[in-house]
Amino acid sequence: MSRIAHIEIDDSHLPPPTPEIEQERKVAIFDLLEDNSFALPARGDQPVPPGPYRLSLAIRERRLVFDLAQEEGARVGEFHLSLSPFRQVVKDYWQICESYFDAVKKLPPSQIEAIDMARRGIHNEGARVLQERLEGKAEVDIDTARRLFTLICVLHYGM
Repeated sequence: MSRIAHIEIDDSHLPPPTPEIEQERKVAIFDLLEDNSFALPARGDQPVPPGPYRLSLAIRERRLVFDLAQEEGARVGEFHLSLSPFRQVVKDYWQICESYFDAVKKLPPSQIEAIDMARRGIHNEGARVLQERLEGKAEVDIDTARRLFTLICVLHYGM
């Protein structure tokens, strides 16, 4: 039961997303809820609150906030991550996404595929950074980290 069962994105202080960004968000949330691995590590003598978990993601005071509760609503905790380690990879990701969205409209499949491979590489780098930043706070597999990174990018879009 170490997984996320519900996810909420607090984008109340951000500009409205573009249709492409809204689509990225919907796909990431759907995929995340279908299949994810999210576990909280033991902290000293404290028992680990059992999952599944409800996760609320937000950006507050220039920090990425993970607010966690158990499925029935009992609050588990909250942790904050600096956005600094994500800035460049998020910027690179959005630049390559813009190229990809443009390419889909007018380039041949071979060129679209090359751009998509670069996009996946940057996406994997963002997931790796997220796994490093979550060390000691939460354990996630690479697929979960990739989907969470997409959601971080969506939150970061308005920044």
